[in-house]
Amino acid sequence: MAASEDEFRAAVDGVSALTEDPGNLTKLRLYALYKQATEGDVTGDRPGALAMVARAKHDARSSVRGMSAEDARTEYVRTVEGLRG
Repeated sequence: MAASEDEFRAAVDGVSALTEDPGNLTKLRLYALYKQATEGDVTGDRPGALAMVARAKHDARSSVRGMSAEDARTEYVRTVEGLRG
């Protein structure tokens, strides 16, 4: 079942309450899902190799290109719920 806007907002707020760092890969995934849910597909050129953080964020967003906002919200909520245990 798709996550509601309220469930999504609660999950977004819940990320800051996590007691353990979920790791960079999970944080990039959450970032990509959040951006996809709120802004849609990534735009612009892929940053150069020396802009490592920007490039990693761009690549993470590219990995969810084409996903609907509804699916991105649902996946975001599921991911956060999995982190809570």
